[in-house]
Amino acid sequence: MELGLKGRRAFVAGSSSGMGRAIAAGLMAEGAHVVINGRKADKLEKTRAELEAAHGPNVHAVVADVSKSDEAGRAIKEAVTRLGGLDILVTNSGGPPSGLFDSLEEAAWRSAVDLLLLSAVRLVKESLPSLRKSGQGRIIHLTSLTVKQPVQGLVLSNAVRAAVVGLGKSLSQELAADKILVNVVAPGIVDTERVRELDEANALRQKRTVEEVAGERISTIPLGRMGRAEEVASLIVFLASSQASYITGTTIAVDGGLIRGV
Repeated sequence: MELGLKGRRAFVAGSSSGMGRAIAAGLMAEGAHVVINGRKADKLEKTRAELEAAHGPNVHAVVADVSKSDEAGRAIKEAVTRLGGLDILVTNSGGPPSGLFDSLEEAAWRSAVDLLLLSAVRLVKESLPSLRKSGQGRIIHLTSLTVKQPVQGLVLSNAVRAAVVGLGKSLSQELAADKILVNVVAPGIVDTERVRELDEANALRQKRTVEEVAGERISTIPLGRMGRAEEVASLIVFLASSQASYITGTTIAVDGGLIRGV
């Protein structure tokens, strides 16, 4: 299938590792020009060099913490300058701390809103002029299965990520006239640093071993294994492509059957 991504220009937030990196690699493999982003310059440059070695020179790195208003705006401006425009925006960030409601102060809630919701808002707002000029703009929000099925001990993620789904649905309607398609991708349990950190936190809280907690988590997945970052990336690459030209305003899970709702 020809995806029509050759020469398309993309910004992928939070892409120095994990799913963000896999998304950048998937887009580059289809011929897109990509700006990757992360907070740590050394880690980001290492990823940029590895992507260049694997997929060619059309990759740039912009160091920024997109949970901060001024840095999110600067990151998009720099990406547009380097790419000469923007066709695809993938919003993504790390997850907030785990914890039960009673253990979390208001500051944790404010940080989670900045990290998960306002980062997406700011990236979209700065990207819109370029996406409108594109004529085939795509906005894809990377969230979590928590938007469809809350996870015990992740109240911050459960509450705030759901707001990103509301944002995506609203934008899909408001931006349809500009030929900008907006979708949300909700990964299930994917083998990343974030999942390993959650297993460690849950093991500590429950006074169990990490192996016990991880095994119990995997036992809830009908396919009997965690997902791979590349499996999530494949869907996002498709949604960014010309083949997904009639898909907008939807939230798609990549979860191995974990979400129990219809």
